[in-house]
Amino acid sequence: MHAAQRTVEKDPPLRKDDWIIITGAGGFIAGNLALYFSRKGFTRIRAIDKKPLYEWYLRVPGVQCLCLDLSLEDNCRRACEGAVEVYNLAADMGGMGFIERFRVECLRSILINTHMVEAACRAGARRYFYSSSACAYNTSLQQDPNVRALKESDAYPAMAERGYGWEKLISEQFCQEYWHERGLKTFIARFHNVYGPHGTWDGGREKAPAAICRKIVEAIDHNDLRIDIWGNGEQTRSFMFIDDCVQGIDKITHCDRLIATPVNLGSSEMVSINTLVSKVERIAGVKLQRTYDLHAPQGVAGRNSDNTFIRQVLRWEPRTPLDKGLAITYRWIKQQYAIRKQGRRVGIG
Repeated sequence: MHAAQRTVEKDPPLRKDDWIIITGAGGFIAGNLALYFSRKGFTRIRAIDKKPLYEWYLRVPGVQCLCLDLSLEDNCRRACEGAVEVYNLAADMGGMGFIERFRVECLRSILINTHMVEAACRAGARRYFYSSSACAYNTSLQQDPNVRALKESDAYPAMAERGYGWEKLISEQFCQEYWHERGLKTFIARFHNVYGPHGTWDGGREKAPAAICRKIVEAIDHNDLRIDIWGNGEQTRSFMFIDDCVQGIDKITHCDRLIATPVNLGSSEMVSINTLVSKVERIAGVKLQRTYDLHAPQGVAGRNSDNTFIRQVLRWEPRTPLDKGLAITYRWIKQQYAIRKQGRRVGIG
């Protein structure tokens, strides 16, 4: 590991008025991360997204919000001015439909991390977090719904998902080399399907839990109790609730044993898409007739997170049961749907 080749100097304590930079903050995970750090008492948080402010899901009081396109180098330097810690979650991405259809947009996110890690290093930031993805894993290991859980070493030999997965893997390499060669403490988490309130739930970028919740809300509203499922419904995944995700980001970024070392951040509770639909049906108190679109984007056959490493290092792992997280998410999407039906503006990602 590259991390072992450098002396790890101890950082001074992070002060409540140190600048924390969070990119992609108009989106789901980074918006919740800004809220998380604000609630912990940090008073100088700079949140950045290229979307106009009215499209941001979360506007956290007291947080400096900037609209900047971080694929441009000058904007990254502006974002990192005075930075002590940088959390880079900015990317053009979405659910499987978006990832499979817009590979060029996904690949172009390499510009964001390339410029951000350099800007953070130049600005003298002490810590740099990068949000990678389970899409970086070798797809040949994910051809069966009863797949074994993926451990960190399974990213190599490399055969990532086209577009999005390759961008993540290359950006991981940038983070590792910036530590090895330039001494910037970098941290890399491979997210596994994050869901929860304040996430994308319509418009083409939403992921499976949100899409299923919305479809069931729509079916009930239209009194048309049918649901269309992408694929045969036997694909398997694990889904991590947003509260576990932001807590995990904090823990990983402040653990020196994980410098420049990719780590899984996901739930190990694997379910099929059919089971996911059944769970949301129970929450909604309805039973729907299912149809299956075998030509729709559906990704790999199976994927789950092996949490052995994160448990070993942090003595922690995401633990919110899927039933609990889905109930919270369904209520929020139902509320958003009702607000939009009234003609009021809501964010959809």
